[in-house]
Amino acid sequence: MRSTPASAGRHWDGSRRARRPRPLQVAGTSPSRLLRAGQSGRCRQCGNRIDFYQRADQRPIALHPTELAAAQVPEASRWHLSSGIAYPHGDGSPWCRIPHAVLCPRRTPLCRTGPHLEALRRQLAVHTRRLTDTGAFTPAPAPVSAHAADSDPDAGSSARPAVQLLLCRYLAQHTVEDIRCVAQTRHRHRCTHPVLTPTAPGGIWRLLPTGPHRGQLTLPDVLMAVYDLGHLPYSEQLRWRAQRCPQHAAAPGTADLALAEWQPFDPLLHTAHIRTRLPHPPARQAKGQ
Repeated sequence: MRSTPASAGRHWDGSRRARRPRPLQVAGTSPSRLLRAGQSGRCRQCGNRIDFYQRADQRPIALHPTELAAAQVPEASRWHLSSGIAYPHGDGSPWCRIPHAVLCPRRTPLCRTGPHLEALRRQLAVHTRRLTDTGAFTPAPAPVSAHAADSDPDAGSSARPAVQLLLCRYLAQHTVEDIRCVAQTRHRHRCTHPVLTPTAPGGIWRLLPTGPHRGQLTLPDVLMAVYDLGHLPYSEQLRWRAQRCPQHAAAPGTADLALAEWQPFDPLLHTAHIRTRLPHPPARQAKGQ
């Protein structure tokens, strides 16, 4: 009687071997430091799944999680992925990705959609209704209008501050003190440390002109509160732009577990966030200022 050797994936008694999960790594040549793990979410308006990717200009975009035939997608809505970066238009292949905003049943598409995309929109609408009826999804409340925000100039004066760094102006997603590091820790969780720390120099609140965005008409000469980081060393401004704490900024090989939440500031689109007075009490000023 000859014994049957156990397969590589099983023990001697036939039970399966427990496979250790392989840690995710980022290639050194990758233009993006973002791990794909944890970058899927749900649309706040319809509750359907979306995948977040980083564009070439480092701005995030929400794409539909599956590929579609390029012939069924308008040319202006075709996107393709390369090394984890989303690029507009197709790459010559018969498949492409499409922004979720085109398919979201709670939004009006800005481009023409054919029968196939309309059928997909109806499927997403049915899924939204099921999620709502079962209590698994609650639509996000309507955003506060710019007129309502302007009626109280001190309401949320620093909720989403304008930050100036690397000769550009951005709109932060949180208060300056609550901007959190996006790097991955050893335990594969997002770092809990803030970007603004007592051990590193901070910015200075200033009243600066709004200034016109590129290609826009000249705006009225209005001074707005801006958290200015332009006086910091170049390396510190890069750390803020990458949204990393000092510890992870010193470890460039560490991957990111979330997208940097900076949004290019547009004085016309972000009128509700323009504040004409400095926050009181002001945030921590730079050392020696």
